[in-house]
Amino acid sequence: MKTVRFVLALLSLSLIAPVQSAKAADVICYNCPPEWADWASMLKAIKADLNYDIPHDNKNSGQALAQILAEKNNPVGDIGYFGVTFGMKAKAQDALEPYKPAKSDQVSAGLKDADGYWTTIHSGTLGLFVNKDALGGKPVPACWKDLLKPDYKGMVGYLDPSSAAVGYVGAVAINLALGGSEANFDPAINFFKDLRKNDPIVPKQTSYARVVSGEMPILFDYDFNAYRAKYSEKGNFEFVIPCEGSVVFPYVVGLVKNAPNKEKAKKVLDYLLSDKGQAIWTNAYLRPARPIELPEAVKKKFLPDSDYARAKNVDWGQMENVQKGFVDRYLAEVR
Repeated sequence: MKTVRFVLALLSLSLIAPVQSAKAADVICYNCPPEWADWASMLKAIKADLNYDIPHDNKNSGQALAQILAEKNNPVGDIGYFGVTFGMKAKAQDALEPYKPAKSDQVSAGLKDADGYWTTIHSGTLGLFVNKDALGGKPVPACWKDLLKPDYKGMVGYLDPSSAAVGYVGAVAINLALGGSEANFDPAINFFKDLRKNDPIVPKQTSYARVVSGEMPILFDYDFNAYRAKYSEKGNFEFVIPCEGSVVFPYVVGLVKNAPNKEKAKKVLDYLLSDKGQAIWTNAYLRPARPIELPEAVKKKFLPDSDYARAKNVDWGQMENVQKGFVDRYLAEVR
């Protein structure tokens, strides 16, 4: 009899637990990891100002889209945060529904979907996030080609370009910097082939903590993560825009189609583009999507404008069109 009561008690707990878990979150945002772009501070601010609980979510762009598509018939997520190419894919695969957040009219036309399926909230410049203490006395690399030197064997990391948005951005940056084009990814493929001889580390998800710990001395990453480490972590960190050049990349949000918490999700999207929301991004060294002035204290912490002149804007719509071709080649020729 005791066994029966115990089983019934477990059964009742299993039925109650999901309900309690669901009630704990007011809005579900896929791919809002606390260590990336300082989403931790943004979610705390949303809790303080809107009183909405949004749980941390450690997916990357590709995983977020896959989850939304898997749940299409019974949506769980409310908001998707993506690298812009995955935002475009989400629209194309009918994973999002249109919503134009308040003040999105101040976002440049090239940084938002005309119908409101996705909107940029901030952008980053891709380069090298370097833990100087973990280099073992070797110089901070200044160029993409420096990474191919035997000195950096086992020290270089990049996120998997077949899965993570930042991985593909790195591939585009390298390809254009080394003379390639949207129609010719040979320079990037050849670079990754050569880099493979240097035993690179290729994780699928955000690796900020691995750089800070020294496990991964060099990572292809955005300026905002490197600055965050430089000014808030113990250690010596640098951000490098490689001498051959790099690219600027926008990150976007979209409302999940048939989102279960739609009205709350809309208020969150409004918040991300509000004056306060955009200011929070700049505190995390992100370039705001709206034309607000960077606080002087933040601006001083960035590399000089002369370095940023090497980072180019790209037609990411076209890059999204050629992404599959690159990924197929990467999987066949590099991995």
